Amino acid sequence: MVVRKDTKLVRFAVRNGKKLILVTLAGMIWIQPVWNVGTEWFGPASTAHAASEQAVKLSEEYITSGAKLLKYQYTTTRSGKSVKVLADVIQVDLTNPYVHLDVMTGKGGQVTTRQSVQGMARETGAVAGVNGDFFSTTGQGVALGGAVSQGTVVTSPSQLTGMYAFALRNDRTPIIDRFEFQGSVMTDSGLTFPLSGINQEAYITEPDKTYSHANKMYIYTSAWKSEDRPKDSSTTPTEVLVQGGVVQQISIKAPIPGTVPSDGYILRAHGTAADFVAANLYVGQQLDTNYRLRSLSSGQELNPADLKMMIGGHTLLVDQGKPSSFTRSVTSISGSSAVARTAIGYSQDGKYAYLIAAEKNNSSSGMTLAELQKFMAAIGIWKGLNLDGGGSTTMVDRPLAENEATLTFTTSNGDGSQRAVANGLGIYTTAPQGTLKGLKVSGASSLLIGQTAEYSLKGYDTYYNPVDASGIQATWKADNGNISWTGAGFKGVKPGTSQITAVSGDAKASMKVTVLGGSDLDSLASTTTYAPLAAGTSVSVPMQAKLKDGRSIEVPAESLTWEFKGMKAAVSGGVLTVQSVNAGAKVAYATAKYDGFSSTPIVLSTAEEQIWENFENTDYPISFKGLPSEAAGTAMVVQGTGERENSKILKLDYDLTNGTGNKFAYAEFNGTAGRGIPDGSTAMSVDVLGDSSLNWLRAEFANPDGKAVYVDLAKPLNFSGWKTLTVDLSAAGLKPSAKLKRLYLVNLEEGQDERALTGSVSFDNIKFTSPVMDGDTGLPSAKVVMTVGQKSLTVNGKKQGIDVAPLLQNDTTYVPIRYVLDHFGGQSEWNATSKKVTVLSGSNVMELTVGKKEFTMNGTRKQSTVSPIIVDGRTLVPLRLVSEALGIDVKWEKKTKSITLES
Repeated sequence: MVVRKDTKLVRFAVRNGKKLILVTLAGMIWIQPVWNVGTEWFGPASTAHAASEQAVKLSEEYITSGAKLLKYQYTTTRSGKSVKVLADVIQVDLTNPYVHLDVMTGKGGQVTTRQSVQGMARETGAVAGVNGDFFSTTGQGVALGGAVSQGTVVTSPSQLTGMYAFALRNDRTPIIDRFEFQGSVMTDSGLTFPLSGINQEAYITEPDKTYSHANKMYIYTSAWKSEDRPKDSSTTPTEVLVQGGVVQQISIKAPIPGTVPSDGYILRAHGTAADFVAANLYVGQQLDTNYRLRSLSSGQELNPADLKMMIGGHTLLVDQGKPSSFTRSVTSISGSSAVARTAIGYSQDGKYAYLIAAEKNNSSSGMTLAELQKFMAAIGIWKGLNLDGGGSTTMVDRPLAENEATLTFTTSNGDGSQRAVANGLGIYTTAPQGTLKGLKVSGASSLLIGQTAEYSLKGYDTYYNPVDASGIQATWKADNGNISWTGAGFKGVKPGTSQITAVSGDAKASMKVTVLGGSDLDSLASTTTYAPLAAGTSVSVPMQAKLKDGRSIEVPAESLTWEFKGMKAAVSGGVLTVQSVNAGAKVAYATAKYDGFSSTPIVLSTAEEQIWENFENTDYPISFKGLPSEAAGTAMVVQGTGERENSKILKLDYDLTNGTGNKFAYAEFNGTAGRGIPDGSTAMSVDVLGDSSLNWLRAEFANPDGKAVYVDLAKPLNFSGWKTLTVDLSAAGLKPSAKLKRLYLVNLEEGQDERALTGSVSFDNIKFTSPVMDGDTGLPSAKVVMTVGQKSLTVNGKKQGIDVAPLLQNDTTYVPIRYVLDHFGGQSEWNATSKKVTVLSGSNVMELTVGKKEFTMNGTRKQSTVSPIIVDGRTLVPLRLVSEALGIDVKWEKKTKSITLES
């Protein structure tokens, strides 16, 4: 589509394959002395502030010619205490002709799509990237500020107070300023009407607090993906389709169906703007548009065609090398809280751009905005602004000699995942192929004991871009016995760090590899938590460890040893097989161990199938929901027919003929809350009346933390008539107190013409197989009273002798654990070598070590204020710690020094 900007013609196009540059706060490596930020390559920079505000450079590495990744440790004082924060900064030489910055937008370069920073970087070929502008997480996924890519406006600035943007002119001069959009549409008769923006969501303007689209006219280009232009605008629009500068279609008081064509644009008009269209535009008419950006500080006009790129942000942070006043309220972005942050700025001479992110994870505590301002000033930023932060803060970079950008640090999201964001800023290289400059060892930087990993040599050229080094033959060795060379890779032998070296002729390259020990683990667990206790039972037992640094890793089978109680069993290839069950055992345990660290136990018990719902007497709501919003249908309990005429069933009728994309028809239990299922369920069965639609049939569960668990029932639904479907839940990852939220049908966009869009399926007799939690699997009810210093106790009122009296030491009561377990169920073990006590009760496993306040509970490392002790050769455990962890209520009577235990 061609439109007129001022007097120049500019083509609207979806940007694809462009290049970008970034800065972030992240991981710490190789601590060096305090760095006085100026270096010969990076240009001038101020020294770090006083000792309480120090920026220490930890390492630096080229990403490509003209861009380096610098890692920092920033020390600040918070609430009277010294705090260290990690930071990554990608500093870009704007004078280098081979490196470029550009906006990355969603998927396919289109707004309203959203994608992770890593996804955008890989899609566009960026060698590094960072998240960009703010956006409404409940909206359509459109940046609030202006975005320009290679002279083309992707989105115009919103009318919001104090919002700044970063831009680069075509001569690579950086700009940070506030901008407004100005434009107009002109008919062939010379009549004009103001344009208010390009590709903007509906919002409330500032400071006048009006609807953004009321009585206004906007342009929507093919960069706008959604058919809603925009969603939730204030009035019904009139739309005009323009192609080749000629009006092709006018739709009065109704949107034009479909997306915007790539060779045109749509004018969307409301109120008085719609009246102008109705009175003055007609099909076949020549139409011109012109627009520009205007600086709100200087009044200077700026033609978008003169810009290489622009990305919007929030408040100004640094001006003239010093922290500035905030230009808008920072309450909504938690300005005074230490969170993950992203920012961008440039040097005083304009030669260097900086992309910055403050990291918050297990290794770093994040920054307040005030701390971020000081850090930016300390590393030489002359002018800088705030970009989106919190869970959006993400940085990716391409490690030297590698081909793709990867996460620079773990995000602040609980699971370290990347948030899908509206846009980002990417770094790109256009350097030609250079000659081989150096080699680098490529492979895992950490190994588990028993794990073998392959390593290879990779090369990089004179522009620090990867080159093929596959033909290089090398000899490999390690500098100590922590790892060993197997002939095909290195194998972890014992915890510690080794340096591995590859030698090829006169060239060699090295890297450090850490073998992780049990002390590096924070938790160890399998998605399988329960299984039936019967000879011949086989269940998958994949193990995942969470490290103290926040990373989660899959633990290979060769790195684990197993302990079994109540049965004989074996684990091979990640599958546990029960060989035999001990006589009289109703419960058994399988516990994986890694270097002495025990996992959450897998509990195997006798199980029974029970009806969870037969729909005869439902006392909670069951409702229908469709996605997209056009999906229609009903979900209700009705009287069955035919072979089920004497039963009530749940009938799900669906009509998915309207809407686009993947389509869903849900039968929801108890609204969005769901309904609890038996703890430890290992299987689910449901009677289904199929419709041979070839759609998918699924169940969605919700764990207590709110995370969804999806289980396929039929994939595809290729039968008619009633059929009982049974699915294994043992490895689904269901946690205690999980709920079944809904049963639903999925109609995928791919191959949609092969599957029915209308139909009906019915459900009956939903059953779960779950453990019989009695005997050793539960806590017997009892009341036990003990008194400090007395070698006796009462159990349900009956007095019994004991050979060791409870001990009170430093306000903590200690007892031999067996006196608790004898009356409340369970067993304990003592390892004299490691001085470790292992306590099993029901589905709980607890490990305590003499003299150590750290303990594990169900495979997760925890911290206590007390630890087990040895007195006169007997090991005593803290009574309250152990009892309460196992669900036993503890009461202390100070006057009589008596302890009452109840369950």
